[in-house]
Amino acid sequence: MFSKTFVIAALATLAAATPTRRNEPASQCNTGPVQCCNSTQDAKSSSLSAIFALLGINVQDVTGLVGVTCSPISVIGVGGNSCSAAPVCCENNSFHGLVALGCVPVNLSL
Repeated sequence: MFSKTFVIAALATLAAATPTRRNEPASQCNTGPVQCCNSTQDAKSSSLSAIFALLGINVQDVTGLVGVTCSPISVIGVGGNSCSAAPVCCENNSFHGLVALGCVPVNLSL
């Protein structure tokens, strides 16, 4: 009984200590413009391996979400901007919209 309680407590502590960024307000994006991507995928997705190879990206260096086919959108005057796909804030947007690395979903209405 004691060991079961200990394991549950340990897992709860681990879950609480693990940082997870989800749907932050677009105004919190300080890495560049908010991106509107056609899709987002986990960095370890096998479907991204060909794109990473073409761009010379080492897949082991990439974590989090990867935005695919992205274009910047302005968060000023959000009412006039829309993104029907996946609005994200990304750490590395240097691949001309083909991919954006280190992405976190954003909420354009906040």
